[in-house]
Amino acid sequence: MSATTFASRRDEPASCSHAAGTSQLHYLSKSSLDRLRKINHFLIHAFKNSISDIKENLTGTYLFLLTDTDGVLLSMDYSSDLKAAVERSPIRPGMIFTAQSCGVNAISVTMDSNEPVLLLPEQHESPYFQSWHCYASPLTMGSQHFGYLDVSTINADMQGELIAIAKLIPAYMQNNYQSQQAAELSEKSAVEFTERQLTILEMIAKGLTVKAIALKLKIKECTVNHHKKVIFNKLGVQSSTEAVSIASRLSYL
Repeated sequence: MSATTFASRRDEPASCSHAAGTSQLHYLSKSSLDRLRKINHFLIHAFKNSISDIKENLTGTYLFLLTDTDGVLLSMDYSSDLKAAVERSPIRPGMIFTAQSCGVNAISVTMDSNEPVLLLPEQHESPYFQSWHCYASPLTMGSQHFGYLDVSTINADMQGELIAIAKLIPAYMQNNYQSQQAAELSEKSAVEFTERQLTILEMIAKGLTVKAIALKLKIKECTVNHHKKVIFNKLGVQSSTEAVSIASRLSYL
């Protein structure tokens, strides 16, 4: 699939921001980011493992970014010679890469077009990215959309290598992701739920509150909370979102 160029902007709410030249840079709050990273832990691990393998064979200067489907930066990596520059920059996990947050950039364009895109330095709106050649693409595994990958370099002569690397990483990530899933499914295959726990799990998946579940089942809210605690412990999670995600992968939902 060929790379596209500019696309329309999209709006995105933000938790906090600071001035950055002509635009506002927005970041997710620490608590929201921590929760998001727990939900996407498979994806983040697959990204880190894949980048680690690929970096061993690279001699150029590269920056690797992984965002979720809303453009929130989940993880990043870079060549050792970029350490000081990255630490001085505003780029850090939690940053929101929408056009509204940091101007037109490769991730915001691929979010709008849902296609791979190559952006040259002069095509970025934010001064922070105007020395970068960036190639971004959607991340999908099967029919499921997980987020976006951005591979960037400051060397124009490495543009061809940049695109080749960016096309290789998703395949590495898919293999790693599937291996992690298989390992977790094997570890948790012995999880057993009572009929009542499965009913409550299904209601949680439908978005019902503790109060709504209690009213529907004609039991006390403290009883619902007890069942939730048992369900979370069996699945090894700490939130309803994680419970639903893992229960779905284990075919309980």
